[in-house]
Amino acid sequence: MILLRLFFEYFKIGLFSVGGGLATIPFLYDLSDKTGWFSYEQLSNMIAISESTPGPIGVNMATYVGHMVFGIPGSICATVGLVIPSVIITLIIIKVLEHFKNSSTINSVFYGLRPASVALIAAAGVEVAKVSIITLDRYLVSHVPLELFNIKSCILALCIFAILKIFKPHPLYLLAISAVCGIVFQMAF
Repeated sequence: MILLRLFFEYFKIGLFSVGGGLATIPFLYDLSDKTGWFSYEQLSNMIAISESTPGPIGVNMATYVGHMVFGIPGSICATVGLVIPSVIITLIIIKVLEHFKNSSTINSVFYGLRPASVALIAAAGVEVAKVSIITLDRYLVSHVPLELFNIKSCILALCIFAILKIFKPHPLYLLAISAVCGIVFQMAF
């Protein structure tokens, strides 16, 4: 039963997350709330791992969650569930667009989907930033304004941002630098 639910939940995510892997993140927050399969902190870790590994982030995250929930069969069910809608929709669109490729209505639909994709990705970025930088639990206990932010995470984010802006490193170097900075910050503070 859990395998069927994994497939169905990821089928829905694959069907409605227009804009690629990052657009799946708001759906994953909702999935976390509904199922309890993973926490927001675990989701942040999954995002980091999925961004750092080869392949599409949405597929990597589906595989990761599926494995957490039900091992290798769970990985397969979640990944197939996420990918199947894209395959079906792509095949349908190929057939339809051949007949309507010069239609102004079709061009208008795609024009309207672009901002929706940007909004989904921006919402995901805000959620990741909230989980990474804001520590509301500590603030609610202490009521000290500085406790609202995870200072280590803020400094680390600013350092990585500065490195990115000044040196414009290759993404592999940026991942390695980020990992080293994370280790240093975790051990130093």
